[in-house]
Amino acid sequence: MAYTDIDKPSDYFNTALWTGNGSTTNITSLDFQPDFTWIKGRSDAIAHVLFDSVRGAGGNKELGSNVTYAEGGNSSISYGFLSSFNSDGFTVRNGTSSPNQADYTNKNSSTYAAWNWKAGGSASSNSNGSITSSVSANQDAGFSIVSYTANGNAGTTIGHGLGAVPSMIITKDRDASGLWLVYHAKSDSSAPQNKYLELNTTGTVQDYPVWNDTAPTSSVFTIGTAAENNTNGRKIIAYCFAEKQGYSKFGSYVGNGNTSGTFCYTGMKPAFVLLKNTTAVDQWMIFDNKREGYNPDNDFLRPNLSNAEGTESGAKIDLLSNGFKLRGSGGGIGQTNTSGQTYIYMCFASNPFTTSTGVPATAR
Repeated sequence: MAYTDIDKPSDYFNTALWTGNGSTTNITSLDFQPDFTWIKGRSDAIAHVLFDSVRGAGGNKELGSNVTYAEGGNSSISYGFLSSFNSDGFTVRNGTSSPNQADYTNKNSSTYAAWNWKAGGSASSNSNGSITSSVSANQDAGFSIVSYTANGNAGTTIGHGLGAVPSMIITKDRDASGLWLVYHAKSDSSAPQNKYLELNTTGTVQDYPVWNDTAPTSSVFTIGTAAENNTNGRKIIAYCFAEKQGYSKFGSYVGNGNTSGTFCYTGMKPAFVLLKNTTAVDQWMIFDNKREGYNPDNDFLRPNLSNAEGTESGAKIDLLSNGFKLRGSGGGIGQTNTSGQTYIYMCFASNPFTTSTGVPATAR
């Protein structure tokens, strides 16, 4: 029997929380230097801002999951940004505008959350695909950041550096306005490579050859001629995730509409859960184990919206030792357990259910 080889998931993923001071703050609560940091204000309706070490930190380097802007188009240089990745976290600072110079990352007395992943540090050239990519990969944790310049040709392959088949890929055009495109291995029961989702919208799963109707392999993913990730000459960023037992899980479930909702076994205690209804128009939802810290954890943020943290009763979730259980009842937009609807999820661990030796984590 194979067991997880990640006994301490917080070495590879963790959530950071802070209260802004309107100036510069060093966030030092991580056990690693992050390569991908996704920041969202909890108390204010402000944009998501995403930074990574491949594109670099700085006031013109943000991308926003809730908007279509090109890199730097969300004006974080004016409204606050991540200025550096550090050995135990990162630094956020105010921008140049007044009076809103710190809104995105460090407004005085406002609260923030940042989800952080460790990739492989400085990027390296990868020639596994038909075009060369620049890749920062952490094969142990199943995460890589991939930058490439598109050529516009259907069937172009991109090396991702994971050494395993990706379960989820998120791409964004850095040079122009465009949709965030998402591949998820459970977005369709038979041919997920034919489908895509949009991280910045409420749309259902769509059938279009974004991935050239070609499944990713352990070395490359394939793109079609979609403008958003393959317009000739444009720089594209991709975040690629492969499932690792006891650390990450990419799955799907069908809602039952009851307060005692569907249980999803993940083989770990979740630290982060991202959900999306694929069969009906609905919001993306993010839950984590830090902002609430107890069950039912019903404080969520929405990647496709700038809204402040929400607490609607229809979006309750229990984070358990070996998975998560949906507690929301009823239906409608913004729910997590609508009867008969299919949802996909991405989940990362706070603790594995078993250690690398097969011993239950609670017995350590």
